[in-house]
Amino acid sequence: MIKSKITGVGYYVPKKTVTNDDLSKVLTTNNDWIIERTGVQERRYADVEGGEKNYEMAVKASEDAIAMAGMTAEDIDLIVYATLSSEYVFPGSGVLLQRSMGFRNIAAIDVRAQCSGFVYGISIADQFIKTGMYKNVLVVGSEIHSTGLDFSDHGRHITVIFGDGAGAAVLTAYEGESGILSTHLHSQGQFAEELACIDPGFSKKERFTPDMVEPGGGFFPVMNGQLVFKNAVVRFSEVINEALSHNNMTAKDIDMLIPHQANLRISQFIQQKFGLRDDQVHNTIQKYGNTTAASIPITLCEAYKEGKIKDGDIVCLAAFGSGFTWASALIRW
Repeated sequence: MIKSKITGVGYYVPKKTVTNDDLSKVLTTNNDWIIERTGVQERRYADVEGGEKNYEMAVKASEDAIAMAGMTAEDIDLIVYATLSSEYVFPGSGVLLQRSMGFRNIAAIDVRAQCSGFVYGISIADQFIKTGMYKNVLVVGSEIHSTGLDFSDHGRHITVIFGDGAGAAVLTAYEGESGILSTHLHSQGQFAEELACIDPGFSKKERFTPDMVEPGGGFFPVMNGQLVFKNAVVRFSEVINEALSHNNMTAKDIDMLIPHQANLRISQFIQQKFGLRDDQVHNTIQKYGNTTAASIPITLCEAYKEGKIKDGDIVCLAAFGSGFTWASALIRW
């Protein structure tokens, strides 16, 4: 039976480090306040003034993933690109990555599932591989948040959380014990506006108005933090249990949990609930903030490079975010 196996991972974060103390110079906040509520100590911002772009970060992450897989661009059959911060309204970033890396004229699918985007992308890749349509699929998550945040006190509860970065994985057709065991995807549009960037929208007569870029304007993201937190801890638990149950496993079978890096408090709550040790959960939000679709591949790659994931390990990816969307993937490494 054909499975999808992750054969390569890679990530990239920009050079510019922005600490909590740096943000306290432009926002009414401080290091202790941010750490207590989010766990974030610093984050990276892309050099947009120097021309750094979303897809260029994705190129760097993808090059590492493809090299680890022992492949070249010629071997890739499909691109699945998850982002909420693409260069253009259209086309999506997938074709820009295809052009930049010199891939063949392969399909590029853009995924708009925000924080769950990479796990959604893993599931899409897995289905194409299992049907035999494609052999090698590149899944990417890449985000530049720093140019779309509200750097006023009105938006500080959101601005302090987010950072920029990219991560990638190569999935390859494989026959054996290892590979993607199952993926599980969900959404609940009832809460779409509770974590969202509303404007500019195509269904409005005036897509751009001066008030959009004012503090509290629709151009900036909005978040009902308490509601998001309450839903996140429930959905994280549900979707992890769903994956375990589907594979006749329990939390004791998990060797490594890679949670979406939304808030360190959420990760710690889930770790405690499932009885996992510190060495069984890898977090990067302290260093990179929440990088939305990029957070899971960045964290997965770092955990692997640090030797925390070994052949045969059971690895669980779990995400929750805007939409609301949530998802999990259970993997035998």
